[in-house]
Amino acid sequence: MVYLAFLLFFNLISCFPSSHAQNTDLKLPLRAVNLGNWLVTEGWMKPSRFDGIINKDLLDGAHVQLLSTKLNKYLCAENGGGTVLVANRISPSDWETFRLWRVNESYFHLRVLNKQFVGLGNQGVKAVSNTPTHSETFQIVRKDDAPNRVRLKASNGFFLQVQSETLVTADYAGSSWDDSDPSVFNIAIVNTLQGEYQITNGYGPVKAPQVMQAHWDSYITEQDFKFISANGLSAVRIPVGWWIAQDPNPPKPFVGGSLKALDNAFTWAEKYGMKVIVDLHAAKASQNRFEHSGARDGFLEWGDSNIDETVAVIEFLATRYGGSPSLGAIELMNEPWAPDVTLDALTKYYKAGYDAIRKHTNAYVILSARLGPADPKELFSFAREWTGEFGAKNGSMEDYKRYTKAELDVYGGATFGWAYWSYKCEENHWSLKWMIDNNFIELNMR
Repeated sequence: MVYLAFLLFFNLISCFPSSHAQNTDLKLPLRAVNLGNWLVTEGWMKPSRFDGIINKDLLDGAHVQLLSTKLNKYLCAENGGGTVLVANRISPSDWETFRLWRVNESYFHLRVLNKQFVGLGNQGVKAVSNTPTHSETFQIVRKDDAPNRVRLKASNGFFLQVQSETLVTADYAGSSWDDSDPSVFNIAIVNTLQGEYQITNGYGPVKAPQVMQAHWDSYITEQDFKFISANGLSAVRIPVGWWIAQDPNPPKPFVGGSLKALDNAFTWAEKYGMKVIVDLHAAKASQNRFEHSGARDGFLEWGDSNIDETVAVIEFLATRYGGSPSLGAIELMNEPWAPDVTLDALTKYYKAGYDAIRKHTNAYVILSARLGPADPKELFSFAREWTGEFGAKNGSMEDYKRYTKAELDVYGGATFGWAYWSYKCEENHWSLKWMIDNNFIELNMR
């Protein structure tokens, strides 16, 4: 499959005069590679850093469904939330799916479809609160020899129980794991996220800084920049998260240190004659619900109310790196998702972000088109991201070589250039380094 994130070049920027440093030495088209999974975690790319987390399958954003062993019916937030919980569904769907907010390795909040949290009510268990408190906190107790068999202990010290299909309460004090026990559920984990929020909150405030710093120091080094430059590439695209603007003390659970790594990238890029595209990959509140957007639970919540704080991140980056000869471009947002991110909100943000950058630098500004059900012509497309994986089963080396050469022929004609996804990945054909080392692609030929 081909990674289809659009990179859209705002072609009017060179017409705006500025007293700041110009991109006079920028040679287009850029031939770039993405440094994915370095400063913004993407768990699918591996190698996995999640293995040391206790209850690593119960991270923030895990979608779980709970089947009562007594009734053989699913726990359900009636109407998707806003009222009581029941246990009367034969098969699960959205109303029967709960998204975890992890407090620690054993305690969680449960968020329902309409974004309320499960908690204690005067008559039964309800999902009515928009903000989790102590009353909306539950301990998930797993059976030692059968971890998918669980009981949920409420903040009052009692377990949830299904008294009937229409009455779920938190007043059970028993301790049995029998099928007939009204407090026992089989838990099914139907979706997980493995992003920056999940890994930092999963390890917690003591261990997460150690794990992340070790990753930043080793995943991408100066030797990688030397290798990239030596193989004919002129730029790197570096995904960052909104929390980098508050480094070294970002809001929890994020940890400081990624800003120093980005500083190093600019130093190495200058040494090896390369440009840096800084890409705001993760906007606060999530612009696309994916794990690489920094989402906590998979809900997309970015909108008009987030424009100012997102512009502040862009201005921070422009202020810090606007004078660097290695700055090639700033990308205002990666992969906003339609229709949840409206075109009106996005264009307001793009205009404000562009203006913020122009106060500090004449670097190129890159806009990302909306993915999902949106008009592909609503912004002007000059280049796509690409990868050497095309989904063929048992494809030969010659097949991949012909495919990537064809892509180079097409994307090489892009006005601004292209960026391969990604530099390093254990999925071989997604890894440009592996493709070069194993002679699947030749870049110096162009």
